[in-house]
Formats: sequence, C-alpha cells, structure tokens
Amino acid sequence: MARRRSRPNHGRRVWYIPDGYLPPLSSGPSELVSHESLCLLNPSPQEAHVTLTVYFEDRDPLRGISLKVPPERTWHVRLDRPEQLGGHVIPRGVPYALKVESDVPIVVQLSRMDVTQPNLALMTTMGYPAE
Repeated sequence: MARRRSRPNHGRRVWYIPDGYLPPLSSGPSELVSHESLCLLNPSPQEAHVTLTVYFEDRDPLRGISLKVPPERTWHVRLDRPEQLGGHVIPRGVPYALKVESDVPIVVQLSRMDVTQPNLALMTTMGYPAE
C-alpha cells in the first residue's frame, strides 16, 4: 500500500464566510461603531495576494477586492472602511457572504462587533476552508 504524504495544515487558499452583516446602527460612545473585521493570518514566508468576492441575496456579487498581507503577519481588515477595501463599499443592513481567495495558504476568521444596543455583542467565527 502506497504511503500518503501528509500536507502541513497551515492554511488554505480558498475560504468562505456565509454570514456577513454590518449592523446599520450603533449606540453608546461614539468610538464604538458596529462593524465586522476579516482577520487574515499569513503564516507563509511570501506575501499573500488576497481577493474578496462579496455575495448578496438580491444583487450581483461585488468582485475583485484586492488585499495584500505581508509574510508571517496578520491583518484585521475592517469591512466597514472602504479605504481598506480599495474604495469598495459593503452596504450596512444587508446580509452578505464572502469568498476569500489567496495565492498562498492563509487562515481566515470573521469577527462582528454589534453595538446596536447598550449591551454590545461580539461574535467571531472561523471561515470554511474550501480546499
């Protein structure tokens, strides 16, 4: 029987986040704004060239959002800040999903801070690795 070579489990090139939502309102101190962060970890010794596709229920996908993550670094991309998304805007109050593609294996996590009421909520989830 041939011995199967195991591949190091240090990330994947394609990830999905099925539940995205930027809450439309915030309450409390002005420095607390409801938002989501896409946490990208690049354990590779090479720069990661990452492309995002944003899927919606009632409109065509938003494609071609390009990001770069330096080697052996992490980047928490604020999805409510167009300047971090090459000028692209993800609308608030609209459910969406994400596809994250990279040219080197990375690890992907999504975190949401919801401050639509005084008792804020923080949610985090790992992406689904598609490979």
